[in-house]
Amino acid sequence: MNRLRYFLQEAMGNIRLNRTTTVLAIGTTAFTLACFGVFLLLYLNLRTMVGSLQDELKAMVYLQDMLPAQGVMEVERHLRADREVASLTYVSKEKALTEFMRAFPSEHDLLKGLGDNPLPASFEVTLAPEYRSSDAVMRWAERTRLTPGVAQVQYSRDWIDNLARLLFFLEVVALAVGTILAAASITIIANTIRLTLLARQEEREIMRLIGATQTFVKAPYVLEGALFGLVGAALSLALLKGGFEFMKMRLDQPGQALGFEMAMSFFPTKVSLMLVLAGLLVGCTGSLLSLIGFEKGKL
Repeated sequence: MNRLRYFLQEAMGNIRLNRTTTVLAIGTTAFTLACFGVFLLLYLNLRTMVGSLQDELKAMVYLQDMLPAQGVMEVERHLRADREVASLTYVSKEKALTEFMRAFPSEHDLLKGLGDNPLPASFEVTLAPEYRSSDAVMRWAERTRLTPGVAQVQYSRDWIDNLARLLFFLEVVALAVGTILAAASITIIANTIRLTLLARQEEREIMRLIGATQTFVKAPYVLEGALFGLVGAALSLALLKGGFEFMKMRLDQPGQALGFEMAMSFFPTKVSLMLVLAGLLVGCTGSLLSLIGFEKGKL
């Protein structure tokens, strides 16, 4: 316990010794994690959105016109026996017409001009979660089109696939930006620690002469880098939380006026802890690189 107190006192003394570079190191670490956090927030919320859209994905199996009741029952039996189908709902021609009129009341005259109800009966199919990928849905649709009594199968996955591609793009950009900025933070922290090492070189030599171990001498500098990372991570989380709440408030205002709210959420506790650990890792890495480089420079 006394040793840890000593290490903390030494680390705080080193921080006071180089205040300007300390502020720069903490600020760079906070900026790095905040930039990475922005992409991570977008990614997590978009992933949640894509997941909810995939849960609501439905395919429409349109039946041939004038298909007898026995044919409708055969198609339904075939669909219910399909392991890729989670549930289905029959939509009669009359129900389809009613729903169309409710959704497009201005098109009433158009339908009147067509005479009899032109809308086909159909089955609204919900696919099982493990069969909702683009390739799986495409294969299922092509197979279902060959079922006797089926006229057409429609599903809309293009815009969900576009969101999935956007998620991949965010992953790549976040990784690239995070790597570049993390390297910058590590470099600045390493240089800050190096300045402290130069300023206290004689003191460290005296400690070695009186029998202090390498670990005892170097531990305060590693702890100093860790403090840079922890403070920078905490500052980045505060910036991200403030920016998130501000943007959420601005986006919710038009949403509430239209009768809905934006379903956005901040980092869960586990992700916040991971960001703090990332800051700690960046700080410790900078310190260790500085110590290794300093020792090599002396040889």
